[in-house]
Amino acid sequence: MAGQEGGARPGRSYDGAVLAPGADPGEHRTLAETERAVAERLDGLVLDMPAMAVVQNLYRAAGAIRNHLERSVLAPHSLTWTGWVVLWVVWIWEDIEARHVAAEAGISKGTLTGVLSTLESRGLLVRRTHPDDARRVLVALTPSGEQLMREVFPVFNAHEAVVTAPLEPDERRRLADLLRAVVRGLDRP
Repeated sequence: MAGQEGGARPGRSYDGAVLAPGADPGEHRTLAETERAVAERLDGLVLDMPAMAVVQNLYRAAGAIRNHLERSVLAPHSLTWTGWVVLWVVWIWEDIEARHVAAEAGISKGTLTGVLSTLESRGLLVRRTHPDDARRVLVALTPSGEQLMREVFPVFNAHEAVVTAPLEPDERRRLADLLRAVVRGLDRP
């Protein structure tokens, strides 16, 4: 963040945010109030403010979307976000090694062990020893897990459409392309 790039100016502007007059310090802050407080705190530092705004807004959007989907889609099925992601990975890749599930889901192997135990106890997936190496574990959905994914994923996707409804179809495609570019940039060695 040190160094000024992409038309960034030191301090002051963080996407035009304005602090609400008379805001109580103990109250929840609006996005605009938060952005203004950040701009004031960082005033005088030479930073790439547009880059910071992108990353912070990605973080906020991801959190808001995750919370919405957990409450509206996953909670009625007693699923956590991490449990859902693990089910998704196993559903897509079918018979997959546990270590690859952890990598695809972006979680540690230790976290995966607990999630797999929970999902297995619910009858949604099974673990078995790899036929070529007893140290490796394969994971697959059960018929109940397959059925759950076929039932829940269309509802999940309908809520993905709700979340992205403020964007035009071409904006959705463009945003997806831009986010892929960010991920590809981080995947480079």
